[in-house]
Amino acid sequence: MLFSITTISSALLLASAVSAQTPAGFVPEVKDKLEILFGTKAVEAPGASLAKAETAMQPTIGTSDAPLTGPSYLWMMIDLDVPSNFQNPSSGPRRTNLHALITGFKPTTTAPTDGIYTLTPPAGTSGPVAYVGPGPPPETPPHAHRYVSLLYETAADFAVTKAQVGQTFGFDLAVFVDKIKLGVPVRAGFFNVTG
Repeated sequence: MLFSITTISSALLLASAVSAQTPAGFVPEVKDKLEILFGTKAVEAPGASLAKAETAMQPTIGTSDAPLTGPSYLWMMIDLDVPSNFQNPSSGPRRTNLHALITGFKPTTTAPTDGIYTLTPPAGTSGPVAYVGPGPPPETPPHAHRYVSLLYETAADFAVTKAQVGQTFGFDLAVFVDKIKLGVPVRAGFFNVTG
């Protein structure tokens, strides 16, 4: 049986898109899944649709395939689809908004809870950018917002300030990562919420 180069290339592109834990075209593309649980509601597949009410509280994050072994982790969540014009959301370009950036998550190597090796958030802190649940505005036609979670391994004594993060609205991931020398994310996941 003969396959054309176009057929093989299309199949490889589709397989790559399916295995990515980040939205198509998002940079950096991440293949390894970050488990994201809002109470008992898990983000089962990349791009799963969730309701605002389900995502109001900060999720539990972790892994299901193997425990992480780094000393510490930084987790962030970014909305990729914020309207630049709130009076007429469907007009104009979309921007990003940083919904969370929390440092000091610690891995667990004990038996997983419900199949998840959870990452323990730092005690008593919630920042430098505390979690704000998704709240996309209603639009006609409806527009799903993509919320990307990224997990980065950091040194045990890693710290970042709110000033280093800069603006949350219009957050530039590439500039931030370069400025504080984060490297590449080790895990990712994303879900959709429609206003």
